[in-house]
Amino acid sequence: MSAPAAGPRGVRPLGPRAALVECADLHDAVAVHARLAGTDLPGLVDCVAGARTVVVRASTTAALEGIVRAARAVPRGSAGTGEARTVTVDVVYDGEDLAAVGELTGLGADGVVRAHSEQTWTAAFAGFAPGFFYCVGDAEDGLDVPRRDTPRTAVPTGSVALAGRFSAVYPRSSPGGWQLIGRTAARMFDLDRDDPALLRPGDRVRYRPVRELAEITPGAAEPAPVRGPHLAVGSPGLQTLVEDRGRAGSAALGVSPSGALDPAAAASANRLVGNGPGAAVLENLLGGLELTAHGEHVLAVTGARAALTVTGPAPWRPSLGAPFALRDGERLAVGAVTAGARVYVGVRGGLAVPPVLGSRSADTLAGLGPDPLAAGDALPVGPDPGTAVRPPEPVPDPPEVSSVRVVPGPRDDWFTPAAVASFFAQAWELAASADRVGARLEGEPLARERTDELPSEGTVPGCVQVPPSGLPVVLLQDAPTTGGYPVLGVVHPEDLPVLAQLRPGDRLRFVRVPAPELGAPSPEDPAGTAGPPGTSTENSTDLSTDTSQE
Repeated sequence: MSAPAAGPRGVRPLGPRAALVECADLHDAVAVHARLAGTDLPGLVDCVAGARTVVVRASTTAALEGIVRAARAVPRGSAGTGEARTVTVDVVYDGEDLAAVGELTGLGADGVVRAHSEQTWTAAFAGFAPGFFYCVGDAEDGLDVPRRDTPRTAVPTGSVALAGRFSAVYPRSSPGGWQLIGRTAARMFDLDRDDPALLRPGDRVRYRPVRELAEITPGAAEPAPVRGPHLAVGSPGLQTLVEDRGRAGSAALGVSPSGALDPAAAASANRLVGNGPGAAVLENLLGGLELTAHGEHVLAVTGARAALTVTGPAPWRPSLGAPFALRDGERLAVGAVTAGARVYVGVRGGLAVPPVLGSRSADTLAGLGPDPLAAGDALPVGPDPGTAVRPPEPVPDPPEVSSVRVVPGPRDDWFTPAAVASFFAQAWELAASADRVGARLEGEPLARERTDELPSEGTVPGCVQVPPSGLPVVLLQDAPTTGGYPVLGVVHPEDLPVLAQLRPGDRLRFVRVPAPELGAPSPEDPAGTAGPPGTSTENSTDLSTDTSQE
């Protein structure tokens, strides 16, 4: 993929409240990200650098326009890394692929170690997990190796790896196809630190060869017993998670927004019991949940349709979409879902589990936040908010075929015109493998116009990625913050709850809606080179390395 020519930075809409800023190269992308992240821009929710692009997400379309103007105004050649730190990572070079990398590069194993450790690397952008950073070296003849033909199903935590011209450390065990050349005890993402991420975009990294690692294994803290009002879990159902409005704002560190997949249903549950909109609720998949009250509580159940039963001295059946009392010792049972997929349970005072990075949400991909509920868990309930409960709210019936609005782009030009037409014309089915990371779809595969690799780009919830199979995946709240598959379109944020309530086999259609008009560079600055006040080209970092491979 050729880099954009010098001149005005191209901007492509990424749905109605986000945009992809095309940069000349990795150096330029780091410059734009550093400037935007270091400026207090009204309405900026998240800013994520990629190999040649920067994705910005805003609270409103109006705010997005101002952020795009600021991105176009960042001066060329100013990486803006004046506050960058130098981080030293001790490495034992004994990786399983070290000999193979030596053969691929012609350097031999010892030469690979020297080439890797004797240059300075720069943390350019985050990858598929919190703390995973694509680092690019400063050597002109730097290491350049392909991924493994067959990815490993599990790469050990702390593995130091190479892919293309990038180096990275796996912050946790996960599948991966990078070439492993060593290991480190450095904790790339540690919630016990004030700043959990060891690296931030723009930091310089030195890999130091060592013979042994001083590893400190943290002891598992025993959870404190829950005292006071709480809900005890009898049956957790298929998957029940604590969720709130999520942890937006940390995408540059590889942290997904997470939060309730159906925020409208979660907000309704909170509203009915008198909570504020940010209180934590339970998100349950397909029913089968049982909760016993310890203390007096007010609950409300919203989202998917399911029969509710309260057992106690006088068994009865609460209604969906209405607040009800659950007295001490009574048990609420949520039956099997009959329509929709996800049930939300709000409790007056909210669930008071410990927050992680400002949110109580469970992130199923990154493993942040509370674990999925298990039988015997005790869920603490916060103090009474002192507000009135709300009257019942209607529970609509789901349609037979759901309609979801999609803004085309930013990479719809990577597909044949017939494929784009087919995407909007056919009825898709939700695959059985769909989860909180992505709604995987089944239907007629979409043909690509371009078959080359797309360098990693930032994503937002709702991105419709199309992998080589041609079957789309709509990224949801727990998806990685960057990806390497072209995005054909972006689901409107207000329609994402529709996807949250689909069950495997349910059908949906996508409806094309126009992209927002984001304007053009100002006549006074047609090349987009005038920076905001106070910008300079000092402390720049040379990242002009070719980064055509993700």
